[in-house]
Amino acid sequence: MAEIADPENTILMELKDGTVVIELMPNVAPQHSQRMKDLARAGAYDGVVFHRVIEGFMAQTGDVANGNADSPAFNLRRAGTGGSDLPNLAAEFSRIPHDRGTLGAARSQNPNSANSQFFINFKDNHFLNGQYTVYGRVIAGMQHVDRIARGEPPANPDRMISVRVAADVA
Repeated sequence: MAEIADPENTILMELKDGTVVIELMPNVAPQHSQRMKDLARAGAYDGVVFHRVIEGFMAQTGDVANGNADSPAFNLRRAGTGGSDLPNLAAEFSRIPHDRGTLGAARSQNPNSANSQFFINFKDNHFLNGQYTVYGRVIAGMQHVDRIARGEPPANPDRMISVRVAADVA
């Protein structure tokens, strides 16, 4: 596993093939970084599927309202249409490029509509620069992200088994 410089701002995402280590960027996007930590600490991301996974582009997940495969209310057709019970976040655009492995805040047409959903870029997607908030980057385990089932939605979607803040893991 990668060297973790700041456990309070590092996310450990467990996927079927192994752990993905994500370094958050609270100095660039403090609200988005805090939201991910709050939802991780609440266990809200556990069991949530990757509902939109496009080859050569990105893997999107994080719909805690409709995307939890472990919930009796789970409906794959609705995954991607919801967020969390928390208010939407204002955009925190920066000059950080959407490179392979960066985390972007998913949103509707309204730039200030990000909530709980996010995507991980499979490749450099610089056409997204300045349009979606970048608030983290994968520092280890990108090979596990590369193996997430493709589809919009995938027939058998992969899920985040658990998502934790590294500081909270013994």
